[in-house]
Amino acid sequence: MNRTVQIIGAPVDYGANRRGVDMGPSAIRYAGLGDQLDSTGVEVVDAGDLLVPRAEERDPERESPEEGKAKFLRETADACARLSDEVAATIADGAFPLVLGGDHSIAMGTLGGSARDADVGAVWFDAHGDFNTPRTSPSGNVHGMPLAGALGVGDFADTEWANAPRLREENVVIVGLRSIDDDEREAIRDSEVTAYTMSDIDERGITPIVEEALDVATAGVDGIHVSLDLDWLDPNEAPGVGTPVRGGVTYREAHSALETVARRDEREGVLRSLDVVEVNPILDEHNETAELATELAASALGKRIL
Repeated sequence: MNRTVQIIGAPVDYGANRRGVDMGPSAIRYAGLGDQLDSTGVEVVDAGDLLVPRAEERDPERESPEEGKAKFLRETADACARLSDEVAATIADGAFPLVLGGDHSIAMGTLGGSARDADVGAVWFDAHGDFNTPRTSPSGNVHGMPLAGALGVGDFADTEWANAPRLREENVVIVGLRSIDDDEREAIRDSEVTAYTMSDIDERGITPIVEEALDVATAGVDGIHVSLDLDWLDPNEAPGVGTPVRGGVTYREAHSALETVARRDEREGVLRSLDVVEVNPILDEHNETAELATELAASALGKRIL
């Protein structure tokens, strides 16, 4: 594949309850990301990590009846704004941004940069809806809000650092949903976002679901962003995540999904950006979740058995 992939580390753990996900970019690199990407035929450039202050050095709380609850929102905003600039500059230079999280709040930065100068769709591989806002979030953890933030939902309506300016709800698809809060459920139902649950995957199979998701995400846009949260997989496959939910996709289903993305990209050139998030090496077993993250990123970028 004639493509330059620029790796950008975003070691952010402001959005999660459990510390350690800030070490995700290092764990993924250590697990052999470079070798996996080399095997796809791309040229790899590692831009290093964003400089992100430690969460322990900051005051997490922001809670009021008017503004709701969102921990480390100022710090998350700063990290996402800088990441957005980095992603936009990478695309402008003709390279492909592969962003390594960090928690899922960083997707607001990735999407913001990817959708700065283009109409973009998004495929969200995740156990969770990520559709909370500061007023609806039970926990105040911003990693449960990035899709709402990118789309400008509710409290995020006029939040420039969070919004992806040329992302439309009708081009957003969540795949593998199985854990959702009541307010999120209502918000997703009231939106134009398409959501496929694990029950849909059980009934129809992963490949038809992903092909349909890609049809929705790519309709009338310049390209798509793919966001891969490792808690999308079953915890038996990916134990090193902060919010594991039983009943996720299998190892082969995950590879099949990302291979389906790659096939569409090879035919139509649709893939514009990718982030891989929520790998927490403190919770992992022998770095196997990070190793899986490297394999799935390579599958999305064209690695094949034959």
